[in-house]
Amino acid sequence: MPTITIPKKITKGEELIIIPKADWEKFKKIAEMKLSHLELEKGLKESLEDVKMGRIFGPFETVEEFKKAIKSSHL
Repeated sequence: MPTITIPKKITKGEELIIIPKADWEKFKKIAEMKLSHLELEKGLKESLEDVKMGRIFGPFETVEEFKKAIKSSHL
């Protein structure tokens, strides 16, 4: 297996891993999906807390009821 020496000056003392670009793209895609899931979970947790604290509107029978509720809430 070929060996490549990368000067510590370039890596600033960090370890360096070299992988094929296709593998990197797969890894990157998985990491981005996990971040999206974490953001979704955070938003869901915040939403459930809003429901628990009574910070919700609706349901509404009509758009007019919705508009009236929004105006009166000063949002």
